[in-house]
Amino acid sequence: MAAGATGYADIIKAPHAARLLTGTLVGRLPNATAPIAIVLLVRAGGGSYSLAGALAAIYGIGNAVGQPLLGRAVDLYGQPRVQLPAALVSALGAVLLVVAGTDGGGLVLAYAGVAVAGLFTPPLEGGLRALWPGVLGAEERVHRAYAMDAIAQEVMFTVGPLLVTLFVALWSPAAALLALNAIGVLGALSVVLSEPSRTWRSAPREAHWLGALRSTGLLALLGAFLFIGMALGSITVAGVAYADDQGRESVYGWLMAALGLGALVGGLVYGSRRWTNTPERRLLSITALLALCYLPLTLTPGVLAMTALAALAGVFLAPAIACAFIVVDRHAPRGTVTEAFSWLVTTFGVGAALGTAAAGPAVELGGTSASFGVAGAAGTAALLVLLATQRVLARPGGAPDSTVPTENDPSGAVEPGFSSGHQA
Repeated sequence: MAAGATGYADIIKAPHAARLLTGTLVGRLPNATAPIAIVLLVRAGGGSYSLAGALAAIYGIGNAVGQPLLGRAVDLYGQPRVQLPAALVSALGAVLLVVAGTDGGGLVLAYAGVAVAGLFTPPLEGGLRALWPGVLGAEERVHRAYAMDAIAQEVMFTVGPLLVTLFVALWSPAAALLALNAIGVLGALSVVLSEPSRTWRSAPREAHWLGALRSTGLLALLGAFLFIGMALGSITVAGVAYADDQGRESVYGWLMAALGLGALVGGLVYGSRRWTNTPERRLLSITALLALCYLPLTLTPGVLAMTALAALAGVFLAPAIACAFIVVDRHAPRGTVTEAFSWLVTTFGVGAALGTAAAGPAVELGGTSASFGVAGAAGTAALLVLLATQRVLARPGGAPDSTVPTENDPSGAVEPGFSSGHQA
């Protein structure tokens, strides 16, 4: 583990690495906090939970549509020309929401505001992963950076809601929403002004309307991560139901904290090891363990045991995400890497929304155990997708005839194993 810590320190000390990681995390704060910030804003204005849910859903749909489109734009035109303008427009969408309010007269503008905010959320995640090879060089360091990135996601999605509640306590829901979006713009600005972001250029791409989606290997991965996202989304609802059963709202916080802690530990261990098997085979094994650890949640034992099971369920989440980053890198057609990473973000988010939607009826029909069963079923479905597509995933590039040019092609413009573009 000490060697792993040294490896992470080595990455952080690399020129530009700390700035890029910090700027990306800060720039993603508006996205990480949007659902709870929107709910608090609506409720403070006297709106219903149904209205809050509808606005949050519109934001999520806009985000799902915008990420791959903006990712493709980044691949075509570079990071500064897309990331910063998108962050500014997204922040203006949040301003429109606050100015319009959520009463009858401004409701149409409120919906427009959240749609714009979601649609123009900058694809900073995909952009960072495209920059790592040029910043870190060695493939092993890039893979460790992917693990660190997955860990940072868990931390951000834990800290983000806490920041919202802190800002609301200090000011108001409207001020909190505006402040977080302003901070997000500063994060995006920090990234695009860095030398790696300014000089990065995607490798030449073949013109194709499907873009990254013409890779069947990438499609297979996205199919699996739709279900992994569904599993995670269902746990958030099932956790609330479990806390209600226990008669203590604080139990939900314990379960989510345990889930995040498990992911943190799993990510640290995963990134500290040197792996010799292929990422595709490794992802299959990790997903099998992930699905297996979701199943005991259906037992819904006492709080202490349930918290331990939640921690166990989180252990393989960050490794699965980190390994998926490598698989995306290997299967994205040349010149589409930012778009490909953005599709992973979108698919995971859509899956989480589906899991949330499925867990609610499961609670009503079969109780809390059934809602946790959605996570187990979704994890198993993800494993089945990977098992069914092993042959496709075994071919980096993922084309049916193996002729789709990818940036990990040894004859390509960049080092084999990377599909992130190049420094100008």
